[in-house]
Amino acid sequence: MTGVFLGIDVGTGGVRACAIDARGDKLGMESAPLPAPRQHGQAIDQDPELWWDATAAAIGKLGRIVDLGVVECVSVDGTSGTLLLIDATGRPCTPGLMYNDARAAAEAVRIAAVAPSDSGAHGASSALAKLLYLSGRGEAGHARFAVHQADWIAGRLAGHHGISDENNVLKLGYDPVTRGWPAWLDELGVPRELLPKVLVPGTRFAEIDSAVATALGLSPAARIAAGTTDGVAAFIATRADTPGDAVTSLGTTLVVKLLATRPIFAANQGVYSHRLGERWLAGGASNSGGGALLAHFTAADIERLTPQLQPEVPTGLNYYPLPKPGERFPIADPALPAKVAPRPSDDHRFFQALLEGIAGIEALAYRRLAELGAPKLRRVVSIGGGAKNAAWTEIRRRALGVAVTVAEETEASYGAALLALRGAPP
Repeated sequence: MTGVFLGIDVGTGGVRACAIDARGDKLGMESAPLPAPRQHGQAIDQDPELWWDATAAAIGKLGRIVDLGVVECVSVDGTSGTLLLIDATGRPCTPGLMYNDARAAAEAVRIAAVAPSDSGAHGASSALAKLLYLSGRGEAGHARFAVHQADWIAGRLAGHHGISDENNVLKLGYDPVTRGWPAWLDELGVPRELLPKVLVPGTRFAEIDSAVATALGLSPAARIAAGTTDGVAAFIATRADTPGDAVTSLGTTLVVKLLATRPIFAANQGVYSHRLGERWLAGGASNSGGGALLAHFTAADIERLTPQLQPEVPTGLNYYPLPKPGERFPIADPALPAKVAPRPSDDHRFFQALLEGIAGIEALAYRRLAELGAPKLRRVVSIGGGAKNAAWTEIRRRALGVAVTVAEETEASYGAALLALRGAPP
């Protein structure tokens, strides 16, 4: 195996294309911007052709530094829950309803009445709610398939549509445990003929369309693989691959994901699982995180105070920092107040106590996952802006009691490229 493997990440602000070799080493990465989606109240959508144009542009830029004529396989990830309807030729019949489009509130109520509590299809922004909204308003036209953002780009590359993967279809109502479309979809009148064929992420399903290969400068022998969501691709990018390996995202919120040997679901806490072959990626999100820090300090303050941190000298304060009342996980309480008192007189001590508090929430989150059946925490890989803070990393290592490292690669496009290289996981 000596070729090149290509990963495409279709994000909110742009498209990234990443090329790697057979060892997984990055050969190059390029991007092309996307305009902001259109927004009218809860309706947030975008012209899918913009995704394709940006994909072609990113691949074109990458082709200037990498020989794409030897690409063996391409995999695509996209934003989770973004959905559109297409005809038999792949032409869009509707705009792409974005991941955060929440216009389908009435449809979400219908779903809540019949869907199991652990289904990923709950909520007005779920792909299933979007499908019911579109099919119920006659906007489908000559629609043949309901597909996700990543599905449609992969379909354009292959000239073969109606294919999805086990991660993207989670919010469309797919049951990852039984690996099928559940019977309760019929109670909602879901047009089953619109539902895509579901493959394991990384499964190669078609050769690239010859005209597309010529236009983009890709090998005419390249294969197209079923993709995944952006979140799963970002996890894959960290190379966490053993049960008990976890990835913590330290962004505005605190998000934890743990590789498990069985599915973990706790709908009342927002805990869900994506299937990765015969293993599972279980995760949950806290409202704590960087947003809770910014409720007390500016970014400049944080930069100024960081050198004064003393991880080896704990404050002893037991904080639960939140940007505002309410928590999802690891404590499910919509009215939970932040606990950030008593406040030390020194700002750097208060800042450290906040960081210790978030680290304590992270540790509690992994304990909660273990209580729900997840394997023992083995190691944690950090991503997000907070991962760059070495003192915080040491604070977290002490709280978690395992090795904590910073991911060398976090780009979803790199994860998609690894998926193209490795194929469907065992």
